[in-house]
Amino acid sequence: MKLSDLFVQCLENEGVKYIFGVPGEETEDLLFSLADSAITFIPTRHELGAAFMANVWGRLTGKAGVCLATLGPGATNLFTGVADANMDKAPVVALTGQGGMSRMHLESHQYLDIVAMFKPITKWNIAVASTDVVPEIIRKAFKVAEFEKPGATHIELSEDLAHRAATGKTETLPVRRLRRPSPDYKALKQTVDLLKNAKKPLIMAGNGAIRKQASKQLTRLVKKHGIPVVSTFMGKGAISDRMDQSLLAIGLGFSDYIMEAIQEADLIMTVGYDIAEYAPLKWNPGNCNRVIHVDFVPAEVYTSYLPAVECIADISASLWEINQQLEADPPGYDQEWYRPIRKRILDDIASYDLQEGEAFTIPGALNEIRRVLDDYGLMISDVGSHKMWIARNFPTYVPNGCIISNGLASMGIALPGAVAASLVDPNRQVVAAMGDGGFLMNSQELETATRLGVNFTAVIFNDNDYGLIRWKQTMSKGKSTGTTLTNPDFKAYVESFGIRAYRPETLAELKTQLEAAIHSPELAVVEVPITPAVNYELIDKLNTYWKERS
Repeated sequence: MKLSDLFVQCLENEGVKYIFGVPGEETEDLLFSLADSAITFIPTRHELGAAFMANVWGRLTGKAGVCLATLGPGATNLFTGVADANMDKAPVVALTGQGGMSRMHLESHQYLDIVAMFKPITKWNIAVASTDVVPEIIRKAFKVAEFEKPGATHIELSEDLAHRAATGKTETLPVRRLRRPSPDYKALKQTVDLLKNAKKPLIMAGNGAIRKQASKQLTRLVKKHGIPVVSTFMGKGAISDRMDQSLLAIGLGFSDYIMEAIQEADLIMTVGYDIAEYAPLKWNPGNCNRVIHVDFVPAEVYTSYLPAVECIADISASLWEINQQLEADPPGYDQEWYRPIRKRILDDIASYDLQEGEAFTIPGALNEIRRVLDDYGLMISDVGSHKMWIARNFPTYVPNGCIISNGLASMGIALPGAVAASLVDPNRQVVAAMGDGGFLMNSQELETATRLGVNFTAVIFNDNDYGLIRWKQTMSKGKSTGTTLTNPDFKAYVESFGIRAYRPETLAELKTQLEAAIHSPELAVVEVPITPAVNYELIDKLNTYWKERS
């Protein structure tokens, strides 16, 4: 048996359905082995798009997405998407080819030390150096990528090894379900004692709260005891925003209404919180030690995040134990203190409803998308000013109902991510929201989408600008530089792929075209020209609010 055939058999054993990538000379044997397998290789138009597809596949399924690139520039193009998956805690296995081992000690065509390059952006990575270790390497790559906290792993296979005969044991290794530990009883007792002694507890749900059934136990805790919840950008949907206890998301770089709840709470329990997406200094500058950390792993050592107790175990198991003990002796919290804050947040979101004749805005258009998209529908956000508005203003009703990259926070993820999401569930309504900048970073994957026949709606918020950078520069310096763009005719560009495209000019057109696109069984793109004025108006409004409150 050829080694590349064994390699692919091991991938089949892991349940891999798709591999996203760009073919290369050095991956030739692997590609032909894939062609004779149950795995579908999906050629993408750029390695970055392939990595983003694997990233979103991993986030939605909990099973590692797989991407493939050749050596040199293929691997370097893959780099950003793999780093993004690792920082966003998305399970991904990246595969790269390499030149023959006989030339690795020389300066050689397209040769780079890819294993060294990938070391800081993966949980584990290795080059296959022997023909008799492939089953162990594949099994370890998937086990490490998928175990909490999940992330990226990488395997390099040189072209000469791929072509050789497999030696040693050539059987695949069994894939067994791993059980995560239960919480320590002393940590659990401390956690419950702090919760029982609190009057105004608050829960901050991070991206770990939407994995491994954690959302189910969190929702039970919140409903039973009326504890309010704020989520990070990547924790959106950990509890439904329809619940009276939801205060939506935290994570903006300035004080929003939600900070009032953080300040009033006498105890904050973080659940699956990841400081990489929102630093504790932003919400806990005084280092309040009335913090409980519930997570799969211990808290990072951080001067603004020194929890009074850390409950380290399977999150769902920890919450189940907390539920059992609190239900046996209910604490009786004040359930009114946060309701005015929730009302203020929801009223503010509603205030952005568009009126006929007004210029389109991102929050106004988001309100229209939310009305059309069903509760189970998926919003995938690219990175830009729209990401801030989606996090702040877009209610989410199910775990993984909103995908936001907020660890590495890479532009260009939304469109290829929507391709993967549509493959995961072809019947799910999917909206990929992006700015004009992010769209053109990976717009070539429209061809991949049409070739696969997937169905989603891409919404391009067009302000001819790197709008988030202009917004932040203006807040910092009172002016901006280096952000202005020019764009092609997006509608004509999209239609050249054979895709239905819309460019509404009135509110009535926006409503009917979003309805048609999102409910259509076909791929569609809606370009929404927007004014960024609301960005600055939001800052002025919040500054006024906090001044009046003080």
